[in-house]
Amino acid sequence: MSSQPLDLAGIGIGPFNLSIAALLDDHPSIKAQFFDSKPSFSWHSGMQLPGSRLQTSCLKDLVTGVDPRNRHSFLNYLVQNGRFYDFLSANMPAISRAEYADYLGWVAQNLTSLRFSCPVRSVRFENGCFELDVTGHKTPVRSRNLCVGTGITPYIPPACSNLPEDRCFHSIEMMHRQPDLAGERVTVVGGGQSGAEIVLGLLDGTWGEPAGITWISRRPNFEPLDETPFTNQYFTPGYVRAFQSLDESRRRELLRYQKLASDGISPDTLNTLYQRLYEYPLSHPGRPVPELLPGRSLYAASGGEPIRLLSRNQMDQRFEETQADRVILCTGFEHRLPECLEPLGGRLKLDQAGRHCPDEHFALEWDGPADCRIYAVNQGRLSHGVAESQLSLMCWRSAVIINHLIGWDRYPVDDGGQMPRWFSEPARHSSTERFADEHRHQTYF
Repeated sequence: MSSQPLDLAGIGIGPFNLSIAALLDDHPSIKAQFFDSKPSFSWHSGMQLPGSRLQTSCLKDLVTGVDPRNRHSFLNYLVQNGRFYDFLSANMPAISRAEYADYLGWVAQNLTSLRFSCPVRSVRFENGCFELDVTGHKTPVRSRNLCVGTGITPYIPPACSNLPEDRCFHSIEMMHRQPDLAGERVTVVGGGQSGAEIVLGLLDGTWGEPAGITWISRRPNFEPLDETPFTNQYFTPGYVRAFQSLDESRRRELLRYQKLASDGISPDTLNTLYQRLYEYPLSHPGRPVPELLPGRSLYAASGGEPIRLLSRNQMDQRFEETQADRVILCTGFEHRLPECLEPLGGRLKLDQAGRHCPDEHFALEWDGPADCRIYAVNQGRLSHGVAESQLSLMCWRSAVIINHLIGWDRYPVDDGGQMPRWFSEPARHSSTERFADEHRHQTYF
């Protein structure tokens, strides 16, 4: 067993831990290694649909927001690959997912701290360190700190859990499966961006010409992502700090209100989709027009021939049946810690709803030594807001973690240029307090 433990061991190598690794590349004194079961880096390769685009700015990359001179930036990727001037001429509002995935892979190839084909089987805390049982290592890998970044797990609705896997699967597998859907009745479940992209691919015949297309969504309509300037202030460090300080009930209320800030359909996608649907009767004469069913809650499913889906219309509360040969689930993802942390499970603090509790430094609360931290990325939507699961503040979060790890503010993490003022200023005059007391119980709008 090595006598010199790592300063940080990362479990999982997705964009979030890759960002931490890219920033730590400039800190040779910090010993860090990141482990993943995959043979090489990949990012949602099953969802790299033709024409799919990123929903955030390419400047919100792995490093630029806190270290614009870092060699692992997206702009340096363009320069080093001879794409900078062509990129400027393309004048695209958003880059493709394929290009962003290529950028991430380029960074991964240039980092020596990444260990692929090295799944972490279990983690224990022994002798003042975390001990990782890693495939391919004869002795445990020891580390003073952890950073968990194992990504998200596709959510399968309970009603669909027993359907045949070859006929009902999650959209994240789409490009790996490359199903032949020619002549089949296809139902898409889920009304977010991935659902819209799958329906658009079906309309374009990407997987053959379906005999019928049905799109079911629990949302009351197929609604756009809100990308307007003041909404984008939710994805700033100042707002995250303000959100963290609120009580849980207020945070829950805000998350419901802000859903379309992070989980809507890109307006460009909606426009293209609507135009395809408008032209469909002319471009596909004799075929049934695609059926759009928003405001439906999925209740049950039967895996016979054909698959039968039972949904309830939220408008009139009536039940409806849809029959399909294939069902594609665009139902989002679940956030949970990996199984390898089960030996530490009883030592992690949970809130009343059974969730883990990341603090302001993205460290989970546990009963171990305060100087041995378990950082977790993409585990704090309720504690940190809608930005936590998005790429937008990825490098800022990495900087917060690294500053906390090394014990000093190497990176700027306090953005003071916020236009909205999120909190009230203290009353400057006693007359303000009297005025408030007089009207405290008055109805407000």
